[in-house]
Amino acid sequence: MRVQVFQHVPFEGLGAIEPWLLARGARIATTRFFANDPIPLPDTYDWLVVMGGPMSVNDETGLPWLRDEKRAVAAAIAADKTVLGVCLGAQLIASALGAKVRPNREREVGWFAVERAVAADAHALAAALPARAPVFHWHGETFELPPGAIHLARSEGCEAQAFALGPRVLGMQFHLDTTPAMIEALAAHCPDDLRPGRFVQSRVEMLCDATRFASAHALLAHWLDALASA
Repeated sequence: MRVQVFQHVPFEGLGAIEPWLLARGARIATTRFFANDPIPLPDTYDWLVVMGGPMSVNDETGLPWLRDEKRAVAAAIAADKTVLGVCLGAQLIASALGAKVRPNREREVGWFAVERAVAADAHALAAALPARAPVFHWHGETFELPPGAIHLARSEGCEAQAFALGPRVLGMQFHLDTTPAMIEALAAHCPDDLRPGRFVQSRVEMLCDATRFASAHALLAHWLDALASA
């Protein structure tokens, strides 16, 4: 199992995805866009994992590598690779396939529940998603569903929380991968995102209940298992 990771900033790595991959003997390689790493061709990997970051997919003028990354994501999907996008990664999948990404009506920063969308029952990955689950969020933008995608999850603050395209492409707006260290890093690097809002928690609120992380990681494992069996 050859896994290519697209990483956008040093402080947003694989998190809880990494131990799941290592337990299955995966060979992990990382393209660090912040370090101008070259982008590999799809025939060099089996899975592509596209991680988060504080930038927007629409920042192509200031970050021209976003254009190349979107082309690489589209090429991976066309090559029938397993593709997982987390937060910015989900938005990049949507944008790469022609869907719009725009500011959400609310910032979501903290632990808030997502609900399984009505359309999700039409997709095999829905079996790994409970009717309602508390998950971690850190985003201010949202995506439209790419053509042919199935809406999997929504929340009170954001309608488009997850989608699937065929059996091997999954985009998640939320972070099932998050760890306490990742939250500390996000709070340190993105303090403006913690401005008060309807769906914004403080750093202390985000870190006060350790059981949330275990539940999120269990759900992550269910979804990764479902992707692996596709």
